Amino acid sequence: MEPPAAGRGLAGRGRRGAPGAVRGLPGAEVRAGRREPCVLSLAQRGGRYGILIHWQDREGAEPDYIPINSRFKCVQEAEETLLIDIATNTGCKIRIQGDKTAERLFEFPDEERCLGFLAEVQSIQEAQLKSSLPDHKDSTSWHQVEKNLPSLLQASPSGALGFEDDFNAMSLEKKRNMQNHQTGSRREPPPPPVPPSRQFHRERESASREQPKVTNTMRKIFLPNTQTGQREGLIKHVLARREKEYVHLENFRFFVGTWNVNGQSPDSSLEPWLACDTEPPDLYCIGFQELDLSTEAFFYFDSSKEQEWLVAVEKSLHPQAKYKKVQMVRLVGMMLLVFARKDQLSNIREIMTESVGTGIMGKMGNKGGVAVRFVFHNTTFCVVNSHLAAHVEDFERRNQDYKDICARMSFVTPDDTLPQLNIMKHDVVIWLGDLNYRLCIPDASEVKSLISKNELQKLLTYDQLNIQRIHKKAFADFTEGEIKFIPTYKYDSKTDRWDSSGKCRVPAWCDRILWRGGNINQLCYRSHMDLKTSDHKPVSALFHIGVKVVDDQRYRKAFEDIVRMMDRMENDFLPSLELSRREFDFENVKFRQLQKQKFQITNNGQVTCHFSFIPKLNDRQYCKPWLRAEPCEGYLEPNESVDISLDVYVSKDSVTLLNSGEDKIEDILVLHLDRGKDYFLTISGSYLPSCFGTSLEALCRMRQPIREVPVTKLIDLGEDSFLEKEKSALQMGILNSEDASEMPLQVPKEIWLLVDHLFKHACHQEDLFQTPGMQDELQQIIDCLDTSIPETIPGSNHSVAEALLIFLEALPEPVICYEMYQRCLDWSHDSRLCRQVISQLPRCHRSVFRYLMSFLRELLKYSEDNNVSATMIATLFTSLLLRPPPNLMAKQTQQDRQRAINFLYGFLLAGDEE
Repeated sequence: MEPPAAGRGLAGRGRRGAPGAVRGLPGAEVRAGRREPCVLSLAQRGGRYGILIHWQDREGAEPDYIPINSRFKCVQEAEETLLIDIATNTGCKIRIQGDKTAERLFEFPDEERCLGFLAEVQSIQEAQLKSSLPDHKDSTSWHQVEKNLPSLLQASPSGALGFEDDFNAMSLEKKRNMQNHQTGSRREPPPPPVPPSRQFHRERESASREQPKVTNTMRKIFLPNTQTGQREGLIKHVLARREKEYVHLENFRFFVGTWNVNGQSPDSSLEPWLACDTEPPDLYCIGFQELDLSTEAFFYFDSSKEQEWLVAVEKSLHPQAKYKKVQMVRLVGMMLLVFARKDQLSNIREIMTESVGTGIMGKMGNKGGVAVRFVFHNTTFCVVNSHLAAHVEDFERRNQDYKDICARMSFVTPDDTLPQLNIMKHDVVIWLGDLNYRLCIPDASEVKSLISKNELQKLLTYDQLNIQRIHKKAFADFTEGEIKFIPTYKYDSKTDRWDSSGKCRVPAWCDRILWRGGNINQLCYRSHMDLKTSDHKPVSALFHIGVKVVDDQRYRKAFEDIVRMMDRMENDFLPSLELSRREFDFENVKFRQLQKQKFQITNNGQVTCHFSFIPKLNDRQYCKPWLRAEPCEGYLEPNESVDISLDVYVSKDSVTLLNSGEDKIEDILVLHLDRGKDYFLTISGSYLPSCFGTSLEALCRMRQPIREVPVTKLIDLGEDSFLEKEKSALQMGILNSEDASEMPLQVPKEIWLLVDHLFKHACHQEDLFQTPGMQDELQQIIDCLDTSIPETIPGSNHSVAEALLIFLEALPEPVICYEMYQRCLDWSHDSRLCRQVISQLPRCHRSVFRYLMSFLRELLKYSEDNNVSATMIATLFTSLLLRPPPNLMAKQTQQDRQRAINFLYGFLLAGDEE
């Protein structure tokens, strides 16, 4: 497809707060992807403070009240997402949990004001903690332990070169004295800690994923930094190591169910599925897929189906017991429900949810996973419900989805001893869902014949999931019970007949339940043929799971022994570490290409030690955005070692500064040892610039690949881009002086190459812009565009399509400039005004917009083949082309988002007549 020629476009409810509220903080609470405007303020009652939440859209509603006490938690997220998040906006995010209040998420547009508010909350909390000892009988209070993050004194020259320095102004003798005067063995023991399952073990499959969790996804707990906190953290760690001394196993019944409901509403009772056993279970874990297939749900909007299926489940739980919902989490069509018997609710704590989209751009939630984690008695559980990539031949995409979920799903925990609590760091993991693995037999009649002869075991040798597990490509460490039921997919809806449509799908066991961990006994594994709502049949499994229950008397004895031991050890010894290396060089770092280097630390002292990476003076994070350490903190016993991985990964959020030369692959990490020294690690390296993350103005002035442009010229181009945007009517020179009379390109060659490839090869591609590309192919495409002007683009059509989206997402200034954002929303109702806005864009931005619209309108002509709709395209591309300015991101309402979509929708249907 040719680019446009010059001058021519181609076609609780709490109590009412007492007076005395002190500063209001406007923002929004996020619930199930929806934002409800509110204002947070501090209010004093009876001499104690609390947080008031005033609702702006609820007339006459009383504000919610969360008291600030020993059970209060306030967590700030400073998260840099790797890929696009279409529905949820980033910004200053805060998670708050109160005495009897579940964790709640808030977003605030004004970061400076938000941090001021949090500082006020912190000072109130510190004052209240000093005035009264925490209630150690409450488990959540015990888990509020902060990392030791002291302010660093000015580093000496020797420290900068990597020698250890003690930056604590306090002398070692004073440290010992302070420890000696802390509370001794007579204090009341806290509730039993949960052992950090495989604290330093990284799941091999997760580690192989090329997209690590971003560096500065760091959560800071607002609690005072005290020597007491360090000591309590060590006591808790040792208690967890000696857990066998005070726990015993008790069996509990777990019912686990999964059903792909194909976008249908419930049309009958679910009791044949959920209440099919004589004895009621203690806990239910129930997962749905394809809850809602509408376009709105596809882009994270609310769904009425959620409430319909929730009510149907609640009505169908076992009649011989009373249940209460523990937690629910939904991402588009995936929903996970956890229910527990009411008499077991008090034994469940630390409940958290998370979701990961693995659809196009790695974030859209048409495929992916949702999870709930919790602690039951003293055993940690993680339950994952996933819907993996479809189509018989795409088993590698399913493997990639599984690894993606494992790598990217981590839970925000107020327990600072587990900064990255991922799926595999739990005692018991239950994974259920429509995993979509098929049979490697193309002939449906052959499969149906074997089913009719009950030769299921022969069929299962062709099952893709079994094959991938054998080859350790996915679910390698999981167990699955013996399958004795016929395939659960695909049926004609409302019947027991195999698929009779033109596609005549081959029957397959798409719907599965697997587990990982010890003391798990599966009692049964079955399908439920009586339910005919969907083209899938529901599946369930019943488990006896041995759960660790604490013996209070033995626990108290272990606690007192540990405190006495630590008193003796701390009087005589200080912690010490040995590092295998301290200098790291990362050469030829590329956009979206992970590099890792490892080193080992060993506790060569005689006491248990706690290490952590801490921010340098005046820094908020311990490292730059493109770097992370894993693990970034932990405990080591004497003579124990752990490997630490330093991961360098340049995402869209850090690529622009590296491209322009404003940032370099250089950093110094401070590894801090509680009660001990600080160790310095030097990070250096070289970066290879990428067209991804480079401005449109600069790219239009490059006629050769970006890797062939000298670095000094790149810096000049970056500086000139701003001037060219401001003075787009003026003719700007091009890169080489001998070609100064030549006009800049109308559109960047990289966009033209991607769009032209899709125009020639992908207009009829099924599910274009809805199926993610393969990671290795995406990297090939990026390298190809950075180093050459290719005749053909490597990779599948889906990979090329996603590469185009990644390119648009990484632009430092979107195609429709930030300054035009509000005008686009205000004028979205008038097509003439919309065209006027586009005509006012800088030249290269205007040309790129018109070129993309011409291509997308062409694509819509073949919607019967590619399943692309104008609504889907408008929603997807609006999030890339018409992004709100960063300072308005958190303020964007559902109405704003819809107006932005309407703006683009008009161009897709009517075109740009100018």
